[in-house]
Amino acid sequence: MRRRCILAIATGLLLATAASARAQSGFGRGRDVPEILPNPRYDGRFVFARLSFTPSLGEAGFMGRGDRKWDHDYPRAERHFMQILREITSLRPLLDESSVFALDDPELHKYPVSYMSEPGFWGPTDAEVEGLRRYLAKGGFVIFDDFAGPMQWSNFEAQMRRVVPDGRLVQLDRTHPIFDSFYRIESLDFTHPYYGVASAFYGMFEGNDPAKRLLLIANFNNDIGDLWEFSDTGFFSVNLSNEAYKLGVNYVVYAMTR
Repeated sequence: MRRRCILAIATGLLLATAASARAQSGFGRGRDVPEILPNPRYDGRFVFARLSFTPSLGEAGFMGRGDRKWDHDYPRAERHFMQILREITSLRPLLDESSVFALDDPELHKYPVSYMSEPGFWGPTDAEVEGLRRYLAKGGFVIFDDFAGPMQWSNFEAQMRRVVPDGRLVQLDRTHPIFDSFYRIESLDFTHPYYGVASAFYGMFEGNDPAKRLLLIANFNNDIGDLWEFSDTGFFSVNLSNEAYKLGVNYVVYAMTR
């Protein structure tokens, strides 16, 4: 019986990992990695800004496919999310175009909200560390998403110590204003869409003062980007996709109004 239980658990983990890898590698895109399109010309409108980086463990992916990590769910996730923002807020974002920036690109400073996928594999250079430090100091807000487990958390935490040496990552609860900036999020009892582990939401405050501006939010043990990307496919339940969109909308509204 014990062996059968262990086998069942192992099989479940294998299926979850395979499903995650299939989704992350494109779920029918027909190519190993998506083509990165040129950034649109800046004209003051809200644009989804995605942060790029060189993975700390290289770009080898599932079954030999290339995997840049930071481009997971690109560009479908942001296109779907921008459509939601356009429909329910007063923002008029670009719908079919998004921008990709290295952390040390000065153009990033024109964009108040940015998004990083897979920070568990983030391996910034010293110049990129300094670039992100300047971005946060000038009012930028970063959404970190799509990472899970203690090893990935340890890497994310270590890189953030390089960026803000005195900064503290603290777990947020539902009383923080970011969870009531547009939608009222009644519960933070989320789980990872593939692994089923409990999610946690972390932030870092300016000067480590909870009364001051929130610099970032980290969706640990979660992957709202995948839920955005596949929201039109039936791959996930409507309820899961809706909750992921609510979180994203709240993050953007919070960042744009503070």
